[in-house]
Amino acid sequence: VQLVESGGAWVQPGKSLRLSCAAAGFTFRDHHMYWFRQAPGKERELVAILNQSGDGTTYADSVKGRFTISRDNAKEVVYLQLNSLKPEDTAVYYCNCLNSWGQGTQVTVSS
Repeated sequence: VQLVESGGAWVQPGKSLRLSCAAAGFTFRDHHMYWFRQAPGKERELVAILNQSGDGTTYADSVKGRFTISRDNAKEVVYLQLNSLKPEDTAVYYCNCLNSWGQGTQVTVSS
């Protein structure tokens, strides 16, 4: 299993970002995909889950209504759209599947 995240950046509060996670080494369309994040000094937390077909989602309360998880099964990529970003969204964001992790992508929200 290989997962490679990208799209992280430094942004000001209220702005948006789209994170991507390219997957390889497994049958992508057969699995739920997950986004987690880990802020400095905190435990890694689950942010969003997406089912195989892309029509079933679960979000952490802290991001509900602001973040959207989606996938392209043809491209084997899962996305996380981050809107209305807050300083407390600052973290390294990871995608996950089959107990495997990517290297993460840093999101920093600051004025």
